Amino acid sequence: MADRHNLVVILSDQQRYDTMACYGNDWIQTPRLNALADESFVFEAPYVTQPVCTPSRVSLLTGLYPHAAGPIMNKMRLDPDIPVIAEMVSEEYHCGYYGKWHLGDDLESQHGFHEWVSSEDGHRPEYTRREYLRRMSDYHRYLVDQGYEPETEVAGEKIFDAFQRAELPEEHQMAAFLGRGAAEFIGRNKDRPFVLYVSTFEPHPPFYGPLNDLYDPDDIPTGPTFLQRPEGGSLVNRARADYNLQFIDTGVTPSPDEYIVAANAAGLGNEVTTESDWLRMRARYMANMTLVDRMVGDITDALERAGIADNTAVVFTSDHGEMIGDHAMLEKRSFYEEASRVPLLIRAPWIGGGDKVPGSISQIDLVPTLLDLLDDDIPVHLQGTSQLGVLKGEETLDDNDVFIQWNGIHPEMEDRHLGSAEINRMLTLPWRSIVSDRWKLNLCAGDQCELFDLRSDPHEMNNLFNDPTHRDRIRDMAARVHTWQVRTGDTAPLPSV
Repeated sequence: MADRHNLVVILSDQQRYDTMACYGNDWIQTPRLNALADESFVFEAPYVTQPVCTPSRVSLLTGLYPHAAGPIMNKMRLDPDIPVIAEMVSEEYHCGYYGKWHLGDDLESQHGFHEWVSSEDGHRPEYTRREYLRRMSDYHRYLVDQGYEPETEVAGEKIFDAFQRAELPEEHQMAAFLGRGAAEFIGRNKDRPFVLYVSTFEPHPPFYGPLNDLYDPDDIPTGPTFLQRPEGGSLVNRARADYNLQFIDTGVTPSPDEYIVAANAAGLGNEVTTESDWLRMRARYMANMTLVDRMVGDITDALERAGIADNTAVVFTSDHGEMIGDHAMLEKRSFYEEASRVPLLIRAPWIGGGDKVPGSISQIDLVPTLLDLLDDDIPVHLQGTSQLGVLKGEETLDDNDVFIQWNGIHPEMEDRHLGSAEINRMLTLPWRSIVSDRWKLNLCAGDQCELFDLRSDPHEMNNLFNDPTHRDRIRDMAARVHTWQVRTGDTAPLPSV
């Protein structure tokens, strides 16, 4: 057995926090995640740094906020000179990355990872070298070996797009493929210290898959904001809700060129013109969590077989959440809890576990915490803080402020079409959010700002920003945001409060 502790980080994609029993979901079928949670520190309120894929993943790997690391939008590449955790750990560690990368040149082993298993081909137009266009991902080649033929052309080659993959049997889903590969990695490397990241696509849209019938849509619970327009909220949120609700109001199914079907892919294989349609889509989203759960089981079983479970830290989290009908919205790009709050489990047997950790925490703290957990040095340039003292019971998160950002636009690119010209315009505006003592303040210089009391209003239905009794609270929280901006080099314009 290796003298040093090992690390396995498991990332799902687009998983909201309330998809697990440890966060109050008592009906979802995720026994392996439940077992992992029982042995883990379960953080009560973890938040992403930005609720969209690439910027969030940047923070998870670099310990920097998106504006500091560079990629503030999807389709942006992480600079080769910005180190990730595999380049920070001791040289003793053998590092593997399996699955979705989404930080540029997805096929190419990079940033200190010795083993690399690629799983996506949809980012081909963003590759930086022509020769990469002649290659396909490891998962693509696996599916071809199983006798499947890709159907969608991207940058001159046919690929297996997300919906074609969703129609495959469970054993050929990306989560199953990566779970088997991760288990093999663990078996091969059990006698030396390793760091392994496993990043799957599920439960990301399309909300469709081999377990479509796992839940009866009529039994799927919803909250008070399901398919409800966020009155009093920001224009961008109201516009997004209006876009989705129009299909219910008119009973007209989106045409193939609509955002909800083609660009976002969430509607593929689903209808969106009745409440029942949305419940069915929600049920299928939750069903895809079971694919993730079984991948987690493959990985934890492999650690047990290798005899290194007690010497290996296992982390489970996601890059952002999913609205799936709450506030009448779909997908991410929102500060609402459903999009910006995710699960976070840390299993570290040599410290303890099985405890709920109260308070708010940001994923910006994950890299320094994991380095500390491995007894490695923490680089001074990291913008998060090690929370190892919290795991050991020596500190708390009582006074821990969390900062979330939305950047919206870059001089060299724009986001994809998001439903309407109005939504596209409003999502170009930068936002900054702070969660402090279970109050959330969302600030934008060009839209209606928001203040929510998450204790009394956990569903964020009552925007208190214009309530004069909260002026001093808003001023104090805005000052905290300004201090954070100065400390991290953030120059996003914010309103005077």
